Amino acid sequence: MIRFVLPLLTLGLTSVSPAQAQDSAGETNFRDRPPSEEIVYFVLPDRFENGDPSNDRGDFVGDRLETGYDPEHKGFFHGGDLKGLTERLDYLDRLGVTAIWFAPIFQNKPVQGPEGNESAGYHGYWVTDFTRPDGHFGSRAEFKSFVDAAHARGMKVYMDIITNHTADVIQYAGGDYAYRSKADYPFSTLGGPEGERINPDFAGDDDHSPENWAKLTDPRFAYTPVVPEAERDIKVPAWLNDPIYYHNRGNSEWWGESAVYGDFAGLDDLATEHPRVLAGMIDIFGSWIDRFGIDGFRIDTVKHVNPEFWQAFVPAMQARAEAKGIADFLIFGEVYVDGARPGPLAAYTHRDALPAVLDFTFQSAVRDVVADNASPEVLVQMLEGDVLYAEGEEAALRLPTFLGNHDMGRFSMFVKAGNPDADQSELLARTMLGHAMLLTLRGIPTVYYGDEQGFISDGNDQQAREDMFASRVADYNDNDLLGTQATTADANYAADHPLYRMIARLSALRTGTPALRRGLTQIGTFDREPGLLSLIRRDPESGQTVLLVFNTSGQAITRNVEIDMKETTLKTLDGTCPAQPTAPGSARFTLPPFGWAVCELGRN
Repeated sequence: MIRFVLPLLTLGLTSVSPAQAQDSAGETNFRDRPPSEEIVYFVLPDRFENGDPSNDRGDFVGDRLETGYDPEHKGFFHGGDLKGLTERLDYLDRLGVTAIWFAPIFQNKPVQGPEGNESAGYHGYWVTDFTRPDGHFGSRAEFKSFVDAAHARGMKVYMDIITNHTADVIQYAGGDYAYRSKADYPFSTLGGPEGERINPDFAGDDDHSPENWAKLTDPRFAYTPVVPEAERDIKVPAWLNDPIYYHNRGNSEWWGESAVYGDFAGLDDLATEHPRVLAGMIDIFGSWIDRFGIDGFRIDTVKHVNPEFWQAFVPAMQARAEAKGIADFLIFGEVYVDGARPGPLAAYTHRDALPAVLDFTFQSAVRDVVADNASPEVLVQMLEGDVLYAEGEEAALRLPTFLGNHDMGRFSMFVKAGNPDADQSELLARTMLGHAMLLTLRGIPTVYYGDEQGFISDGNDQQAREDMFASRVADYNDNDLLGTQATTADANYAADHPLYRMIARLSALRTGTPALRRGLTQIGTFDREPGLLSLIRRDPESGQTVLLVFNTSGQAITRNVEIDMKETTLKTLDGTCPAQPTAPGSARFTLPPFGWAVCELGRN
């Protein structure tokens, strides 16, 4: 097996903090940066750093089924918290992070699940109280301290929010949870078309007026909802405890009507068509902006909510932020799309009026090319689809891009699965190439926590949520991490890890290079098999032009790349660029396996 020479591993870190770096315009205020210029770090607070062991059990007492705390089980709380995140801001600053997005920190139901298959709400998506942080993570004061500390470093803070479901509290009489449609179980009858008439004069959920929804008083149209006595008042704000504000139609089948009206994996599915729910969610999340001055929202499970909700919710959040002096409040929705197909994603920027969506097409395209040995043409076709988004190619600049996450698994896992015979050197080289694409192509690059330390998951979901601090989970600790002899049994915050160093280097480069931050993309040369891909990014404000050249194959290549005939110089920004064109309109590149070059083009 060839042992690949990794590009530029010997370069040191920049001495300038990218979050605080100034460009030629003399940027001094972090809020002056448009969202498209951020470098985001996505983290699960429970798995990042344990700054205060006294809150490991949250507000609860008892064993793990009462507290949710079991550091030896991958599906329970491990102890990470807001204080730990605050204490590690220097680590993130040196990595080049300019914005931190963290999984939901709201108070969760500590444990859910059938007997023998329980797990905890460490991930944050089983909310009971939307008004405060989960006790496992800390207090409102500690959250404020974290936000203030991040802002003091020039870092923005993005919260992960949920509007379509709460924790699993509502049960159904009889114990059946199969989905029941609106046609078979209309709002107007009790338990089916032949049942007793209920909710007289309710005109259906297409009429979003408060007057119409006031006529929906009986929630028993599909199932009879039952709330256990011990949990009747568990949700905050209090209105969330009333079953009338939920769909109560059984579990989603993930397609058709049920995708919007069904319970999300058993979680209580809010009737987001209801004006009270809309007003309540605006108030809930607007208050977090008012109280803490956060900088943006990632919205969970967007496609499982009716479009009219987003059409009202988004401008309301933008108005709250503007009133707080936050002009560029970033809102991006999670819309899972399988494959490098921009169309289904772009639809949500039109119909639902979302300013941005998580770029699943980017993830798919880079995974196909780098991990699964597809032609670079896959990336080209994805980029050509940027015109489909509302506002076109400029809108694509504010799409958060990523390689892996807490649901799908880590990028390194995809690389390993696609190349089962590769040695560690090749796996690392491919993983680095993916991150080079992430940090130089259009969009808002989003690094999944632990990727910079070579974490390599065994699967998705719980398998991809390893601890950064010393882990006690056997399923994590037996993984061979990339680029290091350490395991997750060790604390992993090494500034000399090759992936950390590369990400820090390219983050600093991106921050200091206008064409990489906001340049539009021009397709260059590409192969129809693993090999060459070249792209040009040109900044419309400064006119700066940067050439990106990638080798997606396992063989060194020497190739001619087309450039503008008026370009006479090439300045190396990363990798190795020729000093000048070979001939007008052509520059000759030699790239190692899975290597790249970043070059500023100029004219004498």
